[in-house]
Amino acid sequence: QVQLPESGGGWVQTGGSLRLSCSPSRTALRIDAMGWYRQVEGQQRELVAVINIDGSTNLADSVKGRFTISRNKLRNSVYLQMNSLTPEDTAVYYCNYRILSREFWGQGTQVTVSS
Repeated sequence: QVQLPESGGGWVQTGGSLRLSCSPSRTALRIDAMGWYRQVEGQQRELVAVINIDGSTNLADSVKGRFTISRNKLRNSVYLQMNSLTPEDTAVYYCNYRILSREFWGQGTQVTVSS
């Protein structure tokens, strides 16, 4: 089993920035992809950003130009730099790892953006 503790969530005003981090409990992993999802209560969880094993990235249209996903290959950590935040970005953000076709999730970290 792989634990995915997240950090970096919190409260920020519109236009502010936050950086989310996710570092797995184990480092010897064969990771296919790492990413971030978010979920608003009562809505479906949606993809925010993903970085694949080859380093390519995909971001949701709603965050392009504002969010950046990156990784530390030695630590198998993944990061989400969030700039120009708006109230529409308020959600619980989940770290996701795909390892040998299995999905692993973090416990989620709350991001709240006030107007």
